[in-house]
Amino acid sequence: MRTILALVFLGILNFGFCQDKFDVTKVEKFQKELNDEYADAKTSPLTAEDLKVFTALDFYPIDEKFFVIAKFVRTENEKPFEMKTSTDRKPMYVKYGEVSFSIDGKSLKLNVYRNIELSKNSAYKDYLFLPFSDLTCGNESYIGGKYIDLKTPKGDTIVIDFNTSYNPYCAYSHRYSCPIVPLENDLNIEIKAGVKKFHD
Repeated sequence: MRTILALVFLGILNFGFCQDKFDVTKVEKFQKELNDEYADAKTSPLTAEDLKVFTALDFYPIDEKFFVIAKFVRTENEKPFEMKTSTDRKPMYVKYGEVSFSIDGKSLKLNVYRNIELSKNSAYKDYLFLPFSDLTCGNESYIGGKYIDLKTPKGDTIVIDFNTSYNPYCAYSHRYSCPIVPLENDLNIEIKAGVKKFHD
């Protein structure tokens, strides 16, 4: 009986920590779902012209190096601010916390944000927004940077998988209004992960 309980306990532990391990199938699922969304005229941000010839987005090769478990620091008492966008629209965001991690031995830090209006919707109350740019932007990647969707962590660490970073809709059409990556989230490193630029 004791052996069975021990095995059950180990199973629970492994299940609890599996989310902190790199899983290539999750990235492949993300890529497939994104391609399916963009291929569907009802959900695609593509122009009608681009949609006619669309086959798939161009992704960097999936790379475990860009899966990081970052230290998360909640920043209390931050004042909401108007985030600049590609249009005159200025949605209200608040800096929710800071994430620190390293890639190739280089220490890096980014801010994560919460959309004030979106957080009032129960479906998005745990949603965090991580916009960033890096040295690939304007070359292989979209010049305006990329986004990652995160969930509010329960502890002092948070998983960030740059393989699941995606382009703002503005990378595909000028009819959208997209948040501009804050200067403090510009990384001095190449993040060769996620979706590449769509047009030259």
